[in-house]
Amino acid sequence: MRALALFSGGLDSMLAIKVVSMQNIEIIALHVNIGFDSKENKIEILRERAMLAGAKLEVIDVRNEYLRDILFSPKYGYGKQFNPCIDCHGFMFKLALELLPKYKADFIITGEVLGQRPMSQRSDAMRSVKKLAHDKEDLILRPLCAKLLEPTKPEKDGWVQREQLLDLNGRGRSIQLEMAKQFGWEDYASPAGGCLLTDVQFAIKMRDFLKYDSFTVEDIDVLKNGRHFRLLDGAKLVVGRDERENNIINSIVNPKFTHLHVEDSITAPSSLLSAKATQNDIQEACKIILSFTKAQSDKSYNITLGKEKIVSASPYKSRDDAKKYLL
Repeated sequence: MRALALFSGGLDSMLAIKVVSMQNIEIIALHVNIGFDSKENKIEILRERAMLAGAKLEVIDVRNEYLRDILFSPKYGYGKQFNPCIDCHGFMFKLALELLPKYKADFIITGEVLGQRPMSQRSDAMRSVKKLAHDKEDLILRPLCAKLLEPTKPEKDGWVQREQLLDLNGRGRSIQLEMAKQFGWEDYASPAGGCLLTDVQFAIKMRDFLKYDSFTVEDIDVLKNGRHFRLLDGAKLVVGRDERENNIINSIVNPKFTHLHVEDSITAPSSLLSAKATQNDIQEACKIILSFTKAQSDKSYNITLGKEKIVSASPYKSRDDAKKYLL
């Protein structure tokens, strides 16, 4: 018997795998990459956590499909931010059910706990997810709260023993933490480290972006990194905050944006500016970037846009002057 586990790398998804694998069921941990789960590439971390819980990791990239079918037109709407959680879960479960033959698996498991999340982990929300996923055979099992739900096919047909499943409920995590301690686990994601679409600041950036442009997969890394400024004529400026973000920004290839390079005499953060920025916005962008350097306000410095255009600019006298554009 084999199961596919929707796997985030968090403690609950690890425990769901462990609880079911202890019944001698092989588990494949399926990480569905929608593009918004983290600011960092964590595939190796996910692989290690899956192995720790007793599963082999598989990653599937569905960013294009997610943007096309779910993010901008969710049937059940959004949560407090830009998070279409019910539609997202339905999308992932439907995908996992369709992948059962490919992985020669029999059913799906997930680390959801009844009542833990206000939008997607209520009883009625779980029923909505079931409809979206077209789970007509009752193949979705939630091992951590299964005893509080109606028995599924894996339970009714004896594939798993229902009495060995759990009855967790609510937002408390003391039982999960105690279980992790019993298993000797120290590496697992915190409950606050999940989807960026639930993050207030990321949602602000997302809504702002959509006011000015269409959104594609190539734009995801732009939104994930740096300080974001919306300039007077509508251009977007992204300025790196640390070495990691600077490296990512330098690697971004997106026709909507141009890289800005400050002359070699100044150490400056990496930055991106809307390719169609007006001359006024270009000048403001250069002043903002120089404000994050040791450039002197009474001197001018050369900044190159892309590979050709050179602009001469001076920094603001105070970095606070740039805050009026900051998202």
